[in-house]
Amino acid sequence: MAILSFILFLFVAAACAYLAERLVPGAIPGGFLTSAIVGIVGAWIGGSMIGAMGPSLAGVSLIPCILGSALLVFLLSLFSHRYSHRGV
Repeated sequence: MAILSFILFLFVAAACAYLAERLVPGAIPGGFLTSAIVGIVGAWIGGSMIGAMGPSLAGVSLIPCILGSALLVFLLSLFSHRYSHRGV
């Protein structure tokens, strides 16, 4: 994978994670890099659950990526909310 295609892959994965963050209640703790990581992992989760369906951009199937990222954003916000409100 060339560096330019990898950067494009990161941007598409981060955009999918951004859309997923807007769809589900919760937020991704972190900035662009965290969003890109959530998008990549979400693409892997969505691809494993659904397969490669729908349109594809830069090697990322958009529908499974958004759904997998939405699931991951929901779980991350659930766990980060749980641990940030612990009484110490």
